[in-house]
Amino acid sequence: MEKLRELKLPDGNTVTFSCPVEATLWVVAGKWKLVILWYLRDRGIMRFSELRRAMPEITQQMLTAQLRELEADGIISRTVHPQVPPKVEYAMTPFGRTLDPLIDEMFRWGKVYIARVRAMNARSK
Repeated sequence: MEKLRELKLPDGNTVTFSCPVEATLWVVAGKWKLVILWYLRDRGIMRFSELRRAMPEITQQMLTAQLRELEADGIISRTVHPQVPPKVEYAMTPFGRTLDPLIDEMFRWGKVYIARVRAMNARSK
């Protein structure tokens, strides 16, 4: 196991990670970040309103915050098209696409978990 390591982030903050898994969680943790990445990976470029419609449970404030964090970490890009009204599009960066195997595995695991819980519920009836 690696020793504790300090890392200066692009925003100027310094954090200490005890292992690479902790660093990964720093970037993708949060109720909505991986869901956002799932949709961007699946659909490519999306506008804010499209993301909001895809995830009706997320608040506008939370979606904005999660998108800003993902952009700051270089996981997604934000493109503003100069028009009225402004058109803003989000997409995964090439660096963000390196998370594809993680997202795929989480999707597979989630399907197994859902099936397991449904089976347990069916047995308890």
